[in-house]
Amino acid sequence: MDDINACLELLFRWIHVVAGIAWIGHLYFFNFVNSQVAKTYDADSKKKVIPELMPRALYWFRWGAAYTWVTGFLLAGMVYYQGSNLLPADSSTSLGAGIGLSLLLIVAVFFIYDALWKAMAKNEQGGVIVSFVLVAVLLWGLSRVFAPRAVYIHLGMLFGTIMAMNVWMRIWPAQKKIIAAVKAGTAPDAALAAMAGLRSKHNTYMSVPLVLSMVSNHYPTVYGSPHGWVFLVVLVAIGWGLTKLLYMNAARPAPAKY
Repeated sequence: MDDINACLELLFRWIHVVAGIAWIGHLYFFNFVNSQVAKTYDADSKKKVIPELMPRALYWFRWGAAYTWVTGFLLAGMVYYQGSNLLPADSSTSLGAGIGLSLLLIVAVFFIYDALWKAMAKNEQGGVIVSFVLVAVLLWGLSRVFAPRAVYIHLGMLFGTIMAMNVWMRIWPAQKKIIAAVKAGTAPDAALAAMAGLRSKHNTYMSVPLVLSMVSNHYPTVYGSPHGWVFLVVLVAIGWGLTKLLYMNAARPAPAKY
C-alpha cells in the first residue's frame, strides 16, 4: 500500500507541476506580454487576432488551472489529511476537526474574497490593504491550529483556490463575452473587461506567494521558526512587491526591444 501511495503521490505531483506551469505561464503571458501588445491593436487587428489568439490561450489557461487545483487537493489529502503533517504533535485538536477546518476554509475562501472585491472594486488601494490584513489574521489563526509546515501549504491552497475560481467563475465567462463582442465588431462591455482584468491581476499577485508555499517544505528553519507565520506575512508582502516591479518592467518600452 505504501508503494502504491508513493507512486500516486509522484503522479499527482508531476501533473500538478506541469499543469501549474501551463497555467501560470499563460497568466504571465496575459499580464506581462499580451496586455501591452493589445494596446497597439487597431479595430481590424483586434477583430482578426483576438478571436484566434484568446480562445487558444484561454483553453490552456483554464484547464491548467483545473488540473493544478485538482491534483493539489489530492496531494493535500495524501500528505496532510492522511498523515501526521497537518497538526502539531502536541495538538489537542483531533485530526477530523483539523481536516474539517481545512475543508471549510477551502470552500469559503473564494466567496469571502469575491464579496470583498465586489465591494471594493473601485477602491483598489483600500482593497489591497484590507486583503493584506485579512491574510495576516488568517495566517495567525492557522498557526494556532495547524503544524508550521501546514500553515505555509495552506496559504498556497487558499490562494490557489481563489485563483482557480477566478479563472472559471469570473475571467473565463467574461472573456467569452468579450471575444464574442470583438467577433461581432462591437465594443466589449467595459465593466466586464475591467473586472476580468482586475481578477487576472489579482491572480498574478497571488501566484508569487503561492509558488513560495509550494517549495516551502524544503526550508524547515523558516516555517519551523516560532515566528514562522510572521515570516510568511513578510514574504507575502515581498512577493507582492516583486510582482509590482514585474508589472512596472513589463510596461517599459525596453522589453519590446530585441
